[in-house]
Amino acid sequence: MRRNTALHKIAFVADYIPRKCGIATFTADLQHAVAGQYPSVECFVCAVSEPDRSYDYPPEVRFEIEEEEPDSYRRAADFLNFSNADVVCLQHEYGIFGGRAGGYVLRLLRDLRIPVVTTLHTILREPDPDQHRVLRDIVALSARVVTMTEKGRCFLRDIYGVPDDKIDLIPHGIPDMPFVDPNFYKDQFGVEGKHVLLTFGLLSPNKGIEYVLRALPQIVEVFPETVYIVLGATHPNLVREQGETYRLSLERLARDLGIEKHVIFYNRFVDIDELKEFLGAADIYITPYLNPAQITSGTLSYAFGCGKAVISTPYWHAEELLAEGRGVLVPFADSEAIAREVIGLLQDPTRRHAMRKRAYMLGREMVWSHVAHMYVESFEKARRSRWDSSHRPLVIKTLEQKPRELPTLRLDHLRRLTDSTGLLQHATYALPNYAEGYCSDDNARALLLTINLEGIGHEIREAQRLGVIYAAFLNNAFDRKTGRFRNFMGYDRQWLEETGSDDCQGRVIWALGACVGRSRDNGLRMWAAGLLERALTTILDTTSPRGWAFALVGIHEYFRQLSGDRLVNQVRETLTQRLIALYDNTASEDWPWFEPVVSYDNAKLPHALILSGRWGDNPRAFDIGLRTLRWLAELQTAEAGHFRPIGSNGFYPRGGECARFDQQPIEAYSMLSACLEAYRSTNDEYWLQKARAALDWFLGRNDLGMELVDYRTGGCRDGLHVDRVNQNQGAESTLAFLLSLTEMKLQENLLGDLLPMDKDLPEWQPSGPSGR
Repeated sequence: MRRNTALHKIAFVADYIPRKCGIATFTADLQHAVAGQYPSVECFVCAVSEPDRSYDYPPEVRFEIEEEEPDSYRRAADFLNFSNADVVCLQHEYGIFGGRAGGYVLRLLRDLRIPVVTTLHTILREPDPDQHRVLRDIVALSARVVTMTEKGRCFLRDIYGVPDDKIDLIPHGIPDMPFVDPNFYKDQFGVEGKHVLLTFGLLSPNKGIEYVLRALPQIVEVFPETVYIVLGATHPNLVREQGETYRLSLERLARDLGIEKHVIFYNRFVDIDELKEFLGAADIYITPYLNPAQITSGTLSYAFGCGKAVISTPYWHAEELLAEGRGVLVPFADSEAIAREVIGLLQDPTRRHAMRKRAYMLGREMVWSHVAHMYVESFEKARRSRWDSSHRPLVIKTLEQKPRELPTLRLDHLRRLTDSTGLLQHATYALPNYAEGYCSDDNARALLLTINLEGIGHEIREAQRLGVIYAAFLNNAFDRKTGRFRNFMGYDRQWLEETGSDDCQGRVIWALGACVGRSRDNGLRMWAAGLLERALTTILDTTSPRGWAFALVGIHEYFRQLSGDRLVNQVRETLTQRLIALYDNTASEDWPWFEPVVSYDNAKLPHALILSGRWGDNPRAFDIGLRTLRWLAELQTAEAGHFRPIGSNGFYPRGGECARFDQQPIEAYSMLSACLEAYRSTNDEYWLQKARAALDWFLGRNDLGMELVDYRTGGCRDGLHVDRVNQNQGAESTLAFLLSLTEMKLQENLLGDLLPMDKDLPEWQPSGPSGR
């Protein structure tokens, strides 16, 4: 077969050896096969690693993706884009990527500028809405998709709407083994002269091994010299959750059945050379799986392709592969049928060996050297495709999939309040109020908004243009002598104070950290990193808990890119301990709060501790953050279930009455942002519901049933009074809404739930007959 290709570099993305996982083994085998068949092609791997696990990866692994860290996928996309790879080969299985239904992988795919060929190891006939959405979006973002079975092709076409010409059918690869008599290998395991039954793979309760054990008494009654080898370690996830409970239950069952002499448990994850020897020694291979919804089985492929007589339950892959006499199918969970068919095959060597030969001959098309060529053909087809950003497939969702769409994001009013100096503070109705001038607080919030806009891909050039204005304002606000930011500036561009508030200092640090951590503008990132370095330590001289909290959120953002900065880490630890000390000095059973009054921007305090606790390895900070946020969330929930922020007309003093009005937009944003972080940290749907309730407050689900958002201008009104909505649309209120909306969009993007009204998925399209 040909070994020439125009491809120069191929990237493989999946989990990888030495991780004990079938996908990891598959990826390693595929990578080695392609590299072996095409020596001129450079092959490398981006490996997905489990939380709190470290692997000694082989040299071909060039980048490590942290499974449960969403931004790690974005960094992987950057790495791949810079690598000059011709194509990315992605292995998809829901369980190996983070997020709901493995949705974090969509962050990588959306940012890639390289054609992707995705191998689908699981294709569900009845996916839940999240699984359906994620797989649909993966397919849309892939140039080609690979399935290993004809049933998989049918599912993709009929359930997920994938066109046939986008699907490549490539069998699961197998090692190339000679067709030999099993007795050749048996003496290596001390089972010479015995009939050997084999099951291998990671152990878990859905494998149905207990049904083979229950069949053994009948089998050994007819063939006393029979041994059943169960080869494989317990699945690592099961070990973490339950230890070796399942394996021990199987061993107890074997003893209870009196078949201890006929069962061997080999508790190891074996390499390919050892596996070949075990397969070679087997007379019959058994896959007694209990779940029919398995589109691909690597263990079945290996045993079948190596010329084993196979008995299996009728899961999807087995039904297809073992058809036409290439194996034997038995009902699920039926020990009697297993015993009957094993005895039948052992009694009829002619039939058994004919079955082996048919499997082995078909298996020649499955050896890795042949499969490698089929994959390279798929890669070449993908390379001849083009990214057509003008084509956007129609995305239609049921109410179950998408109960409510987010409102349209408009920047009209933000532009209206922005001039060449910065963002004006206030407005009279929707008219900019020049007399009130500018403030650093609002320009910091506005700079943060532009970073969010980049993140969701909304008007990126305009966001960057505005971001430069807000950054320049903050740069001018910084006093190099004191390391502090001035806050208020008149419309005549004269500063009205020497030093801004503690809160102002914290808010600007927050915005600078976001620039460092998430901006796409390298110049802006460098500026922000330098300014943050000079300003950060001054936050330690402040006394405002909210200033500390803002700074902690900024530090978290900063650590997205520069997590090794020891000075910044020391500041984080100091501020975290200060907030904990406030809590310890004030909180009681009926008042789990940091101060004797619940006042303004309240949710930012628990928000900061959730972040610092989770990412700073401080369980107590994390626990306090969640506890206080839940108390605040319940406190700010009205009897009817909608969000009701603490009113600024009196706030909520300890032992006093909780003010219902005037309700401020900044409280809704603060709660939404904190609840989203709590959701990301716990995956508890409660927090997602509370975040949505805070957003709904802007949209009319509030005490007055009146919208604060002005859809005509894109602005947000300044607050909710006891009898009316404040009609002025100032910067703080408008930014509170826009920040809330962009954070919610960022969260939905994180889950792979893109909105058809804002950002439909572009799809790989053929580039025409010429391929150019």
